[in-house]
Amino acid sequence: MATKKEKPVVCAILAAGQGTRMKSQTPKVLHKLCGKPMIDHIVQTTKKLEPARVYLIVGFREELVRQFFGDGVYYITQSQQLGTGHAVLQARDELFGYKGDVLVLYGDVPLVTEATLRSLLDRHRETCASATLVTTRVKNSSGFGRVVRNRSGRIVKIVEEKDATPAQRRIREINPGMYCFEAPSLLDALTEVGASNKQQEYYLTDVIEVLVKKGKKVETITTADEIEILQVNTRKHLAQVNRIMHERVLERLMNDGVTIIDPKTTFVSETVKVEQDVTIYPFTYIEGYTHVGAGTIIGPQTYITDSVIGSNVVIVMSYISSSIIRDNSRVGPYSHLRPEAIVGENVHIGNFVEVKKSVIDDNSKVNHLSYIGDAKIGKNVNIGAGTITANYDGVKKSETVIEDGASIGSGTVLIAPVRVGKKAVTGAGTIVPKSHDIPPNAVFAGVPARELKPHEQNS
Repeated sequence: MATKKEKPVVCAILAAGQGTRMKSQTPKVLHKLCGKPMIDHIVQTTKKLEPARVYLIVGFREELVRQFFGDGVYYITQSQQLGTGHAVLQARDELFGYKGDVLVLYGDVPLVTEATLRSLLDRHRETCASATLVTTRVKNSSGFGRVVRNRSGRIVKIVEEKDATPAQRRIREINPGMYCFEAPSLLDALTEVGASNKQQEYYLTDVIEVLVKKGKKVETITTADEIEILQVNTRKHLAQVNRIMHERVLERLMNDGVTIIDPKTTFVSETVKVEQDVTIYPFTYIEGYTHVGAGTIIGPQTYITDSVIGSNVVIVMSYISSSIIRDNSRVGPYSHLRPEAIVGENVHIGNFVEVKKSVIDDNSKVNHLSYIGDAKIGKNVNIGAGTITANYDGVKKSETVIEDGASIGSGTVLIAPVRVGKKAVTGAGTIVPKSHDIPPNAVFAGVPARELKPHEQNS
């Protein structure tokens, strides 16, 4: 016969509310913290416990939540938001006949740790309780449900602040909203929860009082970490929690051998991978699924997202999105690498250069004030100041190809589609019409471009 410890666990995360105090048409749980939606932090933490299933109880604009997670979780819809108890009750069909445990969490408490959830689950199983919850003692209990105990110290009920008496409001032990229930006991108790309270809602917290009155065992564990139980209800809360998450990431990076010049003005998402001996200067933001190679220097005033940065790269005062920069290259200041920019090794992308959906191969230079869009640039190419690859004719975008060793003079406009051959040269101010390819080793100049003969090149 299975023991209590062998029982499976599923997780139900409440994510149906709009979050009216956020004043947003985005569901509260999708507001980003440290580069990703706050609820994703909770989902990833719970998955470390290896639950049989993770359920998201969704409601307000649920299509956006479903779009983000796809098939990675299971969904339960709460069509009307009538309280936390009503939300969990929507899972009755999924949980009917299930004999295991249910971990219930709120989708707006993203700092909860794996360690606390494991302690909660272990306590619940070791004591064979019908319900176990996390409590915290805080200096300021405003806004939280109060944990009411009897003289012997056993929990009796949880009272929400709006329904609490003056004496109960002085209680400093609060309920942050982390529970583990025996599934049959939870479903049975939910059927007895009413809405006769000041908010006229069905409270999940009332399940505790129902179970106690039925003589069921209810246990608690206490966490001393007030930060862990912070709830996001406003934009101010969002900023506070975001700062805490970034501080955790920066501390981890510094412990792993990364130099952060000023942690107070540096923001790195937890999805970012940074290797040893990287130096990050102030006012730098690194987000998304970015990887930064060893010895690279980034910043100041740089934004990077969803990019792969090689080793010993230097990036100064630049914006880089969904791009690749290989080893020993330099970018900036004031460069903009847009999606699908691929920069080879030992490449120099200089001041006020924009690169979009282009490949710039090894040892090439785009030094100043240029736009490189939909282009393939070979090795050892020099692009002069003010060069433009005119990739859009008003109907479609076309490609420019510049082969190895070519030299493009300052102010050249290459109207795509066009190809510049190996070691070819354009003079300053040249305009090359579309489909007027330049042969290898040739020298072209003028408006429109024409080939210069040897005697003209020397004049």
